[in-house]
Amino acid sequence: MSPLSRRAFTAAALTTLLAGCGGPGATSGKTTTEGRASSTPSSTEAATPQGRSVPVRLRIPEIGVDTPVMRLGLAPDGTVQVPPVTAHDQAGWYEHSPTPGQTGPSVLLGHVTVGSYGAGVFRRLGELRRGDRVEARLENGGTAAFAVTEVRTVDKADFPAGAVYGNVDRPELRLITCGGPRTGAGYRDNVIVFAASISAGER
Repeated sequence: MSPLSRRAFTAAALTTLLAGCGGPGATSGKTTTEGRASSTPSSTEAATPQGRSVPVRLRIPEIGVDTPVMRLGLAPDGTVQVPPVTAHDQAGWYEHSPTPGQTGPSVLLGHVTVGSYGAGVFRRLGELRRGDRVEARLENGGTAAFAVTEVRTVDKADFPAGAVYGNVDRPELRLITCGGPRTGAGYRDNVIVFAASISAGER
């Protein structure tokens, strides 16, 4: 990561993500650990790190996500940009984070609702469970595969910047959206999915 990217990544760790989350629409409740059975991979060994290649598509079969991925930078106020509120909602990759498959936490964001357009691309993010598969298709034609390790719903005032942005010694993924009860124009909480790399053929 370049010095400029590292500074931007560190600065983003001090900000709250997805403050607005797309405006009025469906709500998202607290994450639970009950329900659907886990599909935890038989091996916990991380896949070999890949070279840097920008993600162009994200697939999460368990919750029906198959979305293009746009690049996101920093807004003028120093917060992480969020995808625009449009009818054709899609996820965004924070370009000052590692790309999926590189060592470190790659950060992708999406809306839970998109104003009058209804539900957002990450509306079901809180339904994911440990072991669920996430795939990022890369610009170089490759795929970075991950398995969910944890799902958290946290108050935005207590956003765990260290856990989301902190250094890790393997390729990992962070998927972030809003959740919890509505408060004015936004949501009180963030839903954060943590995932670790697996080999492309691993189940």
